[in-house]
Amino acid sequence: MNRGFYTILSAQFLSALADNALLFAAIAMLAERHAPNWHVPLLQQFFVISYIVLAPFVGPFADALPKGRVMFIANAIKFIGCAAMGMGLPPLYAYSIVGLGAAAYSPAKYGILTEFLPQEELVKANGWMEGTTVGAIILGAIVGGHMASISPYFALGMIICLYLIAALFNLYIPQVAIDHDIPQRNLFFLLRDFWQSFTILWRDPQGQVSLAVTTLFWGVGSTMRLVIITWAATALHFGLDRATQLTAMVAFGIAFGSVFAARYVKLEDSVKVLPAGILMGICVMLMYFIADWHFAAVNLFFLGVLSGYFVVPLNALLQHRGHHLIGAGHSIAVQNFNENIGILLLTGIYTLMVKTDVPILWIVVIFGAFVSLIMTAIMRHYVKTSKG
Repeated sequence: MNRGFYTILSAQFLSALADNALLFAAIAMLAERHAPNWHVPLLQQFFVISYIVLAPFVGPFADALPKGRVMFIANAIKFIGCAAMGMGLPPLYAYSIVGLGAAAYSPAKYGILTEFLPQEELVKANGWMEGTTVGAIILGAIVGGHMASISPYFALGMIICLYLIAALFNLYIPQVAIDHDIPQRNLFFLLRDFWQSFTILWRDPQGQVSLAVTTLFWGVGSTMRLVIITWAATALHFGLDRATQLTAMVAFGIAFGSVFAARYVKLEDSVKVLPAGILMGICVMLMYFIADWHFAAVNLFFLGVLSGYFVVPLNALLQHRGHHLIGAGHSIAVQNFNENIGILLLTGIYTLMVKTDVPILWIVVIFGAFVSLIMTAIMRHYVKTSKG
């Protein structure tokens, strides 16, 4: 890996660190304003709606400009949203502005990998990217939770600084040739272009399985981050600061699993990791029986290991197929569209469960069973279509 790749990694780490710390600052801000409990999962929905609405546009935007410049613009939007929260804009609305920046950032940060690196290094690069992102999640959860417990406004000030430093790194990302630029930029053409990209990727057998799996993974993963905080308060009597340390255990596990996958799983063997998804669901259901934080930490770490081992190869496979079929930025935009619909639906279901006072222990069993059953169905479908 060359110096340019490490510049990309550094920019991604700082931006992801700020994103994850901001979530806990926003949660603390909601608590300070005495918002209802169900507003916490609603934060995630306000964040991801931008990914869905902007999906037809951010892919062509990322493919039409140097991706380092796209990342710089996206970080500027995140900075504005964070600053607006500090100046009094309600957290739900301010976090949705940050979501606009994140929606534009994602196709660029992953798309540049397929343009900048050869095919044989994609799984390794994704392992590094996921490991770096997970490191940011770990540090963001711990630091964000700690700073927010001192003062949400202090946390926001530090997060603004992180976005500024990330933007500085964006300026030094190497430029690569424009890939899959679009011939027209009117609304009708962009919508039709996105729909064509969407159908092409879903009709490709490898694109289909990797899209289905990553959609499930991110939908459940984003919801589980909120579930763990509530579960830790109920089952372990943890406050926000200690609950964020448990979410960090999942992130540690993801980093370990990502590195293992990057080292030992080849791109052509990506679909062989699918059984790990069934085991992930079982780990979630085991939370029902845990009342000791030591066992909780071990179980959540193992859940993270399975998650990292599971998602990194399939993410690389999706990027590889998407790059060749429709272009890197288009591919990531379609991926984000699907994944964030998954996040919106599952966090919406969780929000409804919280609002209707469904016990948190029932929720972990429901989500765990859902993961295992859906993964079993995806595996059986892939085996059937690949043989056909």
